[in-house]
Amino acid sequence: SGTPTAGGTSTVTVTAQDATGASGSTTFTWTVAAPAGACAVSYSTQSQWAGGFVASVTISNPGPSPVNGWTLGFTFPGDQKITNSWNGVAAQSGKGVTITNENYNSAIAAGASTSVGFQGTWTTSNIAPTSFTLNGTACTT
Repeated sequence: SGTPTAGGTSTVTVTAQDATGASGSTTFTWTVAAPAGACAVSYSTQSQWAGGFVASVTISNPGPSPVNGWTLGFTFPGDQKITNSWNGVAAQSGKGVTITNENYNSAIAAGASTSVGFQGTWTTSNIAPTSFTLNGTACTT
């Protein structure tokens, strides 16, 4: 029992045995969809040049409740490094990035969105990230 907090697929095998030793098994799979209305993210590269870029990320809250305090998470597929950010506080460890709200944009009302931006560098590739989380929950893109 419980309430799922993330989507995923699980396979389970159930075996029952009676007092005579006779048994039977069945296997089933179930899929839980990601929580509806959790978040939607749009990432775009605003400009790019040899070794650098500017990107914008729009975080939308399609759900019925406001988001109060947020942390956006994603992983760069290339060798990008964030050098400056606005409308959010960026931190990076290796390819992993988190951007946390500023005091003035900590709430995202139901049906509303907020945008963050950053400048970065790259050496071999500037491939856009494709999956994002908001407060640990996967977002649609």
